[in-house]
Amino acid sequence: MELRHLRYALAVADTRNFTRAARALGVSQPPLSRQIRELEEAMGVALFLRDTRPVQLTDAGRVFIDQARQIIAHVDQLTTAMHRLSSPRFIVGVVGSIMQGAMPDMIRRFRDACPQVEVELVEMTTVQQVAALKEGQIDAGLGRVRIEDADILRTVLYAEPLVLAAPQGEDTARASLSDVAGKVLIVYPSSPRPSYADQVLALLADRGITPHRLIEVREVQTALGLVAAGAGMAIVPESLRGTQRNGISYTALSDEEARSPIILSQRRSDESAPALTFRAIGQSAFA
Repeated sequence: MELRHLRYALAVADTRNFTRAARALGVSQPPLSRQIRELEEAMGVALFLRDTRPVQLTDAGRVFIDQARQIIAHVDQLTTAMHRLSSPRFIVGVVGSIMQGAMPDMIRRFRDACPQVEVELVEMTTVQQVAALKEGQIDAGLGRVRIEDADILRTVLYAEPLVLAAPQGEDTARASLSDVAGKVLIVYPSSPRPSYADQVLALLADRGITPHRLIEVREVQTALGLVAAGAGMAIVPESLRGTQRNGISYTALSDEEARSPIILSQRRSDESAPALTFRAIGQSAFA
């Protein structure tokens, strides 16, 4: 049995038709059918019911296809990893709300420390980062949400203070979380969850603070645009003060607990030099 046998079987299972499977694979149908027969003979079982339309899997076929998918996925991950080693790249998933602050300096310092490594930044949520790390698509993630996973090493780089972003003209000289009570609150991102929005809502819920109404948006820039338009308030990380936008006043929150962590996520098994260097520079840059 060879990998091509597995890929052929997966194509037939996915299309439920030998002709369409052959077309998708770029081969003619007779060789495809012959390869499937050879595979079934090697396994000692029938994998497909050929006298049905569409083609159906046998009980043994369902077990085989499930295992074949896992094998092909692992092989593809291994291939990706080997390609990276031959052409060093370090891909970092980043949530949009930490593009300000110390993150750019962290990336510059990493580039200086590892000039032979090509660094690529990809915007993605923390939830997406964890999945991408496990699939080998990225090498590190910088996010805000605590997601427990045995395969992922989380390092808190900084507990960033939060500020109240309010339309200019409102009295926010001394702000606290309680100022949100009875007001329209804009939170982000609306999906996927859990997200930074859940951190903000949990802070309010723990103190029994209830906004008059919630507006959920997908991105921080949309939230700030609505604040500037007078649609409501938003609780945002302090580093976003640097996002100059007319019509918004930023005020520090007096609540000590009003903080959001900046979390570095890495594969627990990754002890490569770039991974260790990235972690060390991150801890220094945010110190």
